[in-house]
Amino acid sequence: MRVVVTGGAGFIGSHFVRQAIGGRYPQLADAQVVVLDALTYAGNRANLAPVADCDRFEFIHGDILDSDLLDKVLPGVDAIVHFAAESHVDRSIEGANTFVMTNVVGTQNLLDAALRHGVGRFLHVSTDEVYGSISEGSWPETHPLEPNSPYAASKASSDLIARSYARTHGLDVVITRCSNNYGPYQFPEKVIPLFVSNLIDGLPVPLYGDGLNIRDWLHVDDHCRGIALVLAGGRTGEIYNIGGGTELTNKDLTGLLLDACGSDWDSVRQVEDRKGHDLRYSVDISKISSELGYHPEVAFDEGLAATVDWYKENRSWWEPLKQKSGF
Repeated sequence: MRVVVTGGAGFIGSHFVRQAIGGRYPQLADAQVVVLDALTYAGNRANLAPVADCDRFEFIHGDILDSDLLDKVLPGVDAIVHFAAESHVDRSIEGANTFVMTNVVGTQNLLDAALRHGVGRFLHVSTDEVYGSISEGSWPETHPLEPNSPYAASKASSDLIARSYARTHGLDVVITRCSNNYGPYQFPEKVIPLFVSNLIDGLPVPLYGDGLNIRDWLHVDDHCRGIALVLAGGRTGEIYNIGGGTELTNKDLTGLLLDACGSDWDSVRQVEDRKGHDLRYSVDISKISSELGYHPEVAFDEGLAATVDWYKENRSWWEPLKQKSGF
């Protein structure tokens, strides 16, 4: 079996690759895993160092917008796991063009190439942010898409394009939508690694508005295990939510990170709230649970403690990234 993982040098994609090469997913035990990554600011070859010497691993530096390259990579491929995306809301507010090009046009280009070369299965990785904001209850996969940021709108658009290729062309497409991920190797612009790395260095951390926005937290290991289950057993044309089952306000999360890093609220700087900041996300995972047996296994307190420890022990990984990015 030959599997192409786009965006496989990023946070979530690289975790999936490391686990797949390491034998965590039985259905991929003998698979040849090919990472295709453009190595933008958030892509990092160091994320793949643990598997770089494995004979089942191959890395290709390239962009999903490059049709000629895709025509070289995709012949003989059995499945694509499509992580490649621009994913930071703040960056999308500052400028949406890159998000539209990569997330929408790039996905369409990859779908066309998959059709040309008879790829067996196309798993499109998306986000709960496509649903918008929910004050109570949880979103089922059938909930209308109401994205509120340019990032979320670009992902919603790519979801619809991917679904259309299943309906129109009969391509074996499945879609996953995850809640907020956390874990090792996450780029330090995201809240948990940003806060932990700042607190380690005695720097303040920014808390948007009143800090009462609520997110469901999902360990990257649970997310990738859910993806592997959908890759193996998901029904063509279907969407599967993947959640972690731990809802926290940003203020509560900040308190936990302060405690874990031996800091106090004097380290917190309240900043102007993000434009169009969604109040609450919550996904209903009953579909993936009943059909594929998924449930989150990483307890949040244990996962967060292990994540904080990883950043404490891996300054050599995150410090150059923060210095290069200027934050």
